[in-house]
Parts: sequence; structure tokens; C-alpha cells
Amino acid sequence: MTTTKELLGATIIVGLTKTALILVPMFLSDRVGRRPLLLSSTAGMAGSLIMLGLGLQMVDDFVIAPTWIVAVCIMAVLSYVGFFSAGLGPVTMAYSSETIPLKLRAQGMGLAIAVNRLVCGVVAMTFISIYEEISIPCTFYMYAVIIGFTFVFVYFCLPETRGKSLEEIEVLFGKK
Repeated sequence: MTTTKELLGATIIVGLTKTALILVPMFLSDRVGRRPLLLSSTAGMAGSLIMLGLGLQMVDDFVIAPTWIVAVCIMAVLSYVGFFSAGLGPVTMAYSSETIPLKLRAQGMGLAIAVNRLVCGVVAMTFISIYEEISIPCTFYMYAVIIGFTFVFVYFCLPETRGKSLEEIEVLFGKK
């Protein structure tokens, strides 16, 4: 994508994807639960990042990338954004607010949001330096591994909170 029109179109498509898929957790978090949304989201994000890494690796083999490889890369980005919007993005905040004890909820959510913003800033500020050192495809593979660790963390450390009262959740997390 080289023209302003193409870049604007891509930005609009990403925005529409995010907006449409944010509806998934809105309607499903109380039906299927937070944990399945987090697990499917992280698995989908990891797969999308691997697909993007493979696509970008193939792009390096060509002077002018074939349209189908560009399409794979675009679909990988949209898939990543979609999986994030359908789970990890919104469900993390809901899950955090449920699991922090009431007497510490305001401070805990403030800290959670601050750490979230800090980590996002670190990722944004280090992306170019990282890909210059290890290549763009390897950078996305590295991010896929990190998301893989997130999947493992959710699987082993986060119990389901659907259908439980805040008091029950506090007892559930108080045991650990």
C-alpha cells in the first residue's frame, strides 16, 4: 500500500473489524464465559501473528510481492485485530475488575490500566529496534510466543468467573 487512499482504506477496514468484533464479548461473555473468550482470543492472536510472520517472510523473497501474499498479510492483521477485540482487549478489563477485591478495586484497576498503557508504550517504542535486529517476520514470531505464554497463563491460572457473584470470586481468588 503506497497511496494515501490505500492507507486510509486499510485504516478504515481495521477500525470496522475492531468495532464489529467488540460485539462478541458484549454478547458472549455471560453466556460462554470469560475464560473461553480469553483462550480462543489468545490462540487466534498467536495463529494470526504466525501467519503474518510467514507472509512477511515470503514477501522478502520477491522484488514485487504477489497479490496473494499481500492478501495473506492483510488477512493476518485483520484476524489479529479481530481476535484481540473479541477477547483479550475487552475481557481483560472486565475480568480484572471482577477479580480485584472490592476494598482495593479502584487502586487495582488504576494500576492495571497504568501497567497496560506502559506495556503498550514499550511495545510501540521498541518495535522498530527489535525488527531491525531480528527481522520483521521474527519480531512477529516473538510476539506469537509471548501470546502463547499468555494462553498458558490463562489456561492454568485464571478460573472461570461467569455466573459467580463478586463475593464468590473474592473467595475463589482469596484461596490462592
